[in-house]
Amino acid sequence: MNSATVRNLLVRGMLAGLAAGLLALVVAYVLGEPNVDKAIAFEEAHAAAHEHEVELVSRSLQSTAGLATGVLIYGVAFGGIAALAFCFALGRVGRFSPRATALLLSGCALLAVYVVPFLKYPANPPAVGNGDTIGKRTTLYLLMMVLSVLLAVAATILGKRLAPSLGNWWATVVAVAAFAVVIGLAYEFLPVINEVPGDFPATVLWRFRLSALAIQITLWTAFGLAFGELAERVLNPRPAKAAVAGRPVAAPN
Repeated sequence: MNSATVRNLLVRGMLAGLAAGLLALVVAYVLGEPNVDKAIAFEEAHAAAHEHEVELVSRSLQSTAGLATGVLIYGVAFGGIAALAFCFALGRVGRFSPRATALLLSGCALLAVYVVPFLKYPANPPAVGNGDTIGKRTTLYLLMMVLSVLLAVAATILGKRLAPSLGNWWATVVAVAAFAVVIGLAYEFLPVINEVPGDFPATVLWRFRLSALAIQITLWTAFGLAFGELAERVLNPRPAKAAVAGRPVAAPN
């Protein structure tokens, strides 16, 4: 794949990420923000010491312009990274079309980058978590994410090497099983973090985590579909019509 094609795919990946970010923004605003407001209300009701603190950034600004800026920048950034990963993966993970490769890559990225770390260290709304342990929690989450991505790459390599002897089906089964076993061991040995207050509403916590998962699913699915279509047009352009208005195109002299 030449540099011009990579550049075109990179630009289209960023555009697809922007479009996916817009959809994710709608989901975040509709599903996520109401639960954030409930969590903040709980925090304010249980923290008398914070009643007179000056609010540096208003809640209305956080839930509109702040949310939009964060989600859209994230969408563009991950779209560019995913496009570069697509350029590397195309033709190396199987004989898939650009559309199928983009969707497969998005699904695997969603699983490795978000779902696996999320199941070990799920997202928490405001009022959940000790401020003194935020560094530790962030480090553990990033460690789980990096481990998941590396294991996903290793599982892919393992499946490719086993395919000639076991066939594609059983090679895939073995690779997925190996990935699941090692991830299970990581879940078992990495520290458990449970800082949810005993009186925090379970429904709010559950809905917040579901909305966080829904945002990521929307983002990655929309990106896979949009970028797959754009990549297909770049890599497999439609042939020029052989005739215009019912007349054959004249052959060049």
